[in-house]
Amino acid sequence: MAKKQTVVELEPHVRNSQALAGEFDWLHNVIKKRFQVYFQQEQSNGESNVQAPDLTDQPSVYGDFVRHYNMNLEERLVFLLALAPHVCPQVLDVFFTRNEKYGRGFTEFGGVKGLNHSGFLPTGETAAFVISGNNLATRFKLIEIFDDDHFFNKHRIVKIERASTTEPLFSGSLHVGQDVLSLVTTGKAYKPKFSMSFPAQRLTTKLNWEDLVVDEALMEEIDEIKSWITHNKTIMEDWKLEKRIKPGFRTLFYGPPGTGKTLTASLIGKDVEMDVYRVDLSKVVSKYIGETEKNLANIFDSAEYKNWILFFDEADAIFGKRTSTSDAKDRYANQEIAFLLQRIEEFPGIIILATNLKKNIDEAFARRFQSMIYFPMPRPDQRLVLWENSFKGLELEEKIDLNHISKEFEMAGGAIINVLRYCALKAVERNEPLVKFNDLVIGIRKEFRKEGKTV
Repeated sequence: MAKKQTVVELEPHVRNSQALAGEFDWLHNVIKKRFQVYFQQEQSNGESNVQAPDLTDQPSVYGDFVRHYNMNLEERLVFLLALAPHVCPQVLDVFFTRNEKYGRGFTEFGGVKGLNHSGFLPTGETAAFVISGNNLATRFKLIEIFDDDHFFNKHRIVKIERASTTEPLFSGSLHVGQDVLSLVTTGKAYKPKFSMSFPAQRLTTKLNWEDLVVDEALMEEIDEIKSWITHNKTIMEDWKLEKRIKPGFRTLFYGPPGTGKTLTASLIGKDVEMDVYRVDLSKVVSKYIGETEKNLANIFDSAEYKNWILFFDEADAIFGKRTSTSDAKDRYANQEIAFLLQRIEEFPGIIILATNLKKNIDEAFARRFQSMIYFPMPRPDQRLVLWENSFKGLELEEKIDLNHISKEFEMAGGAIINVLRYCALKAVERNEPLVKFNDLVIGIRKEFRKEGKTV
C-alpha cells in the first residue's frame, strides 16, 4: 500500500521569500532593460517587454497584499524599489554607474546616501527613471502614485521623504512603512515599541472577562463597543450609512482608580483580536508650543488604518477643559485642542479615553463620545469576589475572614491587587505560601494611606 503523502505547510516568511524572489528577478530584468534602452537607444518602453510574475494564485502574504490593493505594474515597481534596500539591496548596485563625462553619478538615477547603509537608496527619481525613462508623459503620470489621495500615502505603504519642500518632488527617498515591511517579509503584523516618536505601549493581559467584576448594566455598555467593532462594516458599507454616521467609535471610561478601566480596554482588545495601545500622556504633553500637537499627530498617523484601539489614560491631562484666552499661549493651547477634537472625530478606529474625574473633561469632547461608561467602586458582594479571586491558591491564616473584610473596607480591584502583592512578598520572605492576618491589615493600611484615609 502506498504511503499517504504529507503536505507540509510552509511558514509565512518562506512563502513571502518565494514570492519576493520572483519579484526581484523581475525588477532586476526591468532595470537591465531600462539601461539597455537608455544607453543604446533601443526602441522599447522598458518594463513593457519584461513579463511580470503572475501573482493571481501566489499563496503568500505579499501576494495577498498586492492583490488587496490591486496594484498595477507601475505601483508594483515603486513598491519593490522601496522594499529593495531592506530585502535585496544588491539589485540596485547598477545605479552606482558613473557618468564619465562629469565624473559623478547620473542625475536621472536619483538616489541618496545613507548614514550606515553602503548600498544605493532609491528616490522618486529612481522610480521615474525605471518606469518612464525619457517619456515625460509617463513621468507626469507617475506623480499620481505619490499624491496624498493615493493608497500608498493614505495607508502609509510607500511615501517620498523629502529633505526640504523646496527641493523637487522626486528628489525624496522612497520610504516603506515599517508595518508593511514586516507584513510582506515575516508575514507578521508589526508591533511598534515605545519610543520618543511613538509614545505608546501595547497593553496585554492574562486575565479574562470573569476576572472583571462589574454589574450587568456596565457589561451591556461594554458589549456595545464590541458590537460596533464586529458589525461596523455592515452598518457603514453594506447598509451605506457612512454618509450619516461618522467613522470610528469614541468612548469615555470614568470612575475611581483601580475600578477596571484599563483592564476593560485590554479585555476588549483581547476579545476582538485588536492591539490596544496605551498612550503615555507624560511623553506626549510638551511645554514647547506645537510639540504636543505634533506628538499626538504621530500617534494618530501611525494608528490610522491599523487594527488598533487607542487608549488614552488620565485623559483629562490633555483633553481637559479649555482655558480662557488671556494670552497668546492660552490661544495656542486652545488651537491644539481644536486640532485634537478634529483628529479624534476623523479617526476611523476605536478610541477609549479614561479619567478618574469626569468633570475635568471638556464638554466639547463629551458630545463626541458614542458612550460614557462609569466604573464605580465595587459593592461589598463584588469586593468579596475580587478578594477571593485575587487570593485564590494561597493559604489564608484562620483568623482572616474575607467576607468581613469585603464589607468593612471599601477598596477597588487595583488596590486589592496591591494588597495581594504585599502579602505575597511577606509570605515568600518566610518561605511559605501562607497569608498572615497582620500582613493583610498592613497591606490595607498602606492602600488607605495613599488616599489620605486611616484604618
